[in-house]
Amino acid sequence: MSTRKPLVALVGRPNVGKSTLFNRLIGEQLAIVDSTPGTTRDRLIGSCEWNGRWFDVVDTGGIDPQHGGQPPLSTGSADYIEAIRRQALMAVENADLVLLITDGEEGPTPADHEVANLLRRHQQKREDGSLHPPILLVVNKCESEARRAASPAFYELGLGEPYPISALHGTGTGDLLDQVVALLPAPEEIAEDDSVKIAIVGKPNVGKSSLLNRLLGEERVLVSPIPGTTRDAVDTFLEYQGVPITLIDTAGIRRRGRIEPGIEKYSVLRSLRSIERADVALLVIDATSGITAQDAHIAGFILDAWKSCVVVVNKWDAIRKESQTMEEWKRLIRQELNFMDYVPILFVSARTGQRVEQILPTALQVQEERLAHIPTSKLNQILQKAQDRQSPPAHAGRQLKIFYATQVRADPPTFLIYVNDPALMHFSYLRYLENCIREEYHFLGTPIRLVTRGRHE
Repeated sequence: MSTRKPLVALVGRPNVGKSTLFNRLIGEQLAIVDSTPGTTRDRLIGSCEWNGRWFDVVDTGGIDPQHGGQPPLSTGSADYIEAIRRQALMAVENADLVLLITDGEEGPTPADHEVANLLRRHQQKREDGSLHPPILLVVNKCESEARRAASPAFYELGLGEPYPISALHGTGTGDLLDQVVALLPAPEEIAEDDSVKIAIVGKPNVGKSSLLNRLLGEERVLVSPIPGTTRDAVDTFLEYQGVPITLIDTAGIRRRGRIEPGIEKYSVLRSLRSIERADVALLVIDATSGITAQDAHIAGFILDAWKSCVVVVNKWDAIRKESQTMEEWKRLIRQELNFMDYVPILFVSARTGQRVEQILPTALQVQEERLAHIPTSKLNQILQKAQDRQSPPAHAGRQLKIFYATQVRADPPTFLIYVNDPALMHFSYLRYLENCIREEYHFLGTPIRLVTRGRHE
């Protein structure tokens, strides 16, 4: 059994400090912070631990008051209210707890009232009388005693006790986190199954749902030429040559700056969480548009999650081909995805079925290699040969010495290398060692981790 981490959503109008609080909670500078309203164009998700409880935090970005390059909309305009409504509803639908972030410097605003009213109206009443999800009212930018003393003015939003904090300095965040943890649901146990989980990911309208339908041989998923049709991650179970498989069809992931507030933001969130729970990701690329920055962006998500990958170039029937077209495409993909040069590349057509039969066997081969284990004696032979061919780096008169290595886990393959001083291990030599390992054990489509440790660590 495994457990699902609860999800806490940060919601609010622009420039109230959601990204600053997000960075404070997860302990990293992941979100872009700027005084310009609407800076957060792409939502981010990170993990937070407090008093032994882990939960995910999503930074949604504020409702952008700009519309079509025109001056800021008034807080009473239909477009502005609709944008707030969509974001609030998605927060209520997906989160286990919502933090409504407000600005203690400005005081309660009409936009704050709008968000609070929407959140309240769409909470669900449970059998025990509690409302889901719970909502905590956070008053940010309370650096001074005067602002903290003025925070009770936010009672007028009707969400109960305001929690005055300074996300910038961390003031009051401990009390807030105490209450967050108190309101989180008990850890939810998820029954493990032995199926191979394969996520179909890619930017919108590359043919992910059509590919799933072709793999299944039936129309199980809505197919539409309108980008963004798939709003949720959809699991489909099948058995292929005796192997149980879970196919996860996800919403398309757009590049940064093109994700609309509300529904599409949370669709991308679901896609990223689908990558997290997959063993192998099928990165679907549209042959008619070529490999793009969006495709490389999604590949980065897959690598960040240490998941295995197969690149699937779809709509191969729709382009003109010459004798070297496929090789040229492979070269271009290897160039653009140079950080994932170990992935297999397939050229298919979901419309005609061309080479679609190669996808599942390739994905299963990748999964098998993901679970491979190199005996310690063999691994050290490989590393010794690597050192004989190219000496370890030296710095300031000291040379790196590799004592021995062992594979400490699979899924993904992780190797622990004991050295005299980890600071002497240059990343280029680490990459060289990885390539030497792959020469004998390919680990097709799978990232491998090389971790250095001092001899006495």
